[in-house]
Amino acid sequence: MTEVKAAGGGDMSADLKGAMMGFVSELRGFREDIQTKLNAQEERMTMIDRKTAIRGRAPLSATAEVEVPHQKAFNAYLRSGDDDGLRGLVIEEKGLTVASDGGFLAAPKVVETVQAVLRSGSSLRALANVVTIESASYEVLVDKGDMGAGWATEAAAAETGAGGIERITIPVHELSAMPKASQRLLDDAAFDVEGWLAERIADKFARSEAAAFISGDGVDKPRGILSYAAMPDATAADGQIGFLTTGALGGFNDANPADSLIDLIYALAAEYRANASFVMNSKTAARVHKMKDADGRFLWSDALSVGQVPQLLGYPVLISEDMPDVAPEALAVAFGDFRAAYTIVERPDLRVLRDPFSAKPHVLFYATKRVGGGVTDFRAVKLLKFA
Repeated sequence: MTEVKAAGGGDMSADLKGAMMGFVSELRGFREDIQTKLNAQEERMTMIDRKTAIRGRAPLSATAEVEVPHQKAFNAYLRSGDDDGLRGLVIEEKGLTVASDGGFLAAPKVVETVQAVLRSGSSLRALANVVTIESASYEVLVDKGDMGAGWATEAAAAETGAGGIERITIPVHELSAMPKASQRLLDDAAFDVEGWLAERIADKFARSEAAAFISGDGVDKPRGILSYAAMPDATAADGQIGFLTTGALGGFNDANPADSLIDLIYALAAEYRANASFVMNSKTAARVHKMKDADGRFLWSDALSVGQVPQLLGYPVLISEDMPDVAPEALAVAFGDFRAAYTIVERPDLRVLRDPFSAKPHVLFYATKRVGGGVTDFRAVKLLKFA
């Protein structure tokens, strides 16, 4: 075999072998570097996938949810009294600090739950005009009479009189509730403290409001429709609610019991009848439910599905247990357009103050809300007197 030598006299096969070994060594180093980078990238992706899985995992309980900062800080305050989060929290450049009368703004979840219960309850709130304000009172301008009108020609203009205007002021009053729970219950992470608090507050507020809107005297509470002067409809003046009588003391007229209800409907002006409703309690409704017309058909129509209200002579009926029972001289049935007749005003904020000292070993939660109410159009409602 002939030996091949380089021009410089060196061994060419040895040089080639050395070059190949260097190339293989560099290739091995390159592969190891690539593998190291791939391993690091895979580890990072694994961590990202784990975090994503945790975020997307189903909650441990039905009440668990992603909490906004206010919700989280309020929950910590309810459970342990830690108010640092609430004191330092700023939402829309408004500091959620302690009020002058104490307490912190309740989290949106609590406020929404309370408002939903108040709207759905058997209260005049379901029919009335509800206004949200930021001040201590609400003023309503009410026309006492129709504006004058007349026909005019090119040669002469008709002179018309201006309608009278009355200013009605409705102040807001503080409504409070004080549910309590044990600290051991609050320490239980599975306990939905916000849902529990919202239910207790809503129940107390709903019952207090409903009673005040019917019979409240206006002293540190809303003024109810039955607290205003009631006069026979033919002689009722401004600031008085007109009533009709049944023609029988403490009951309906035996001969024609439904006649008084029909008269009550048409005592209301036509402009109000389109949106009118009856308001009575369950005992009165039981009597009315049995009434029939001359052909033996019931005047009362039951609701056909959940969420609907019963109807009497074609008009909705609100069952309010705060209306008086049928009794001599009782104003036990109201009929009117309550959106025009009655206005409810409220402040949007609901405040909660945690008190772990007054009822040891329990923790008290003093919740306050400001609300008011009053009649704003006396012509829009009529009463039925059992006399």
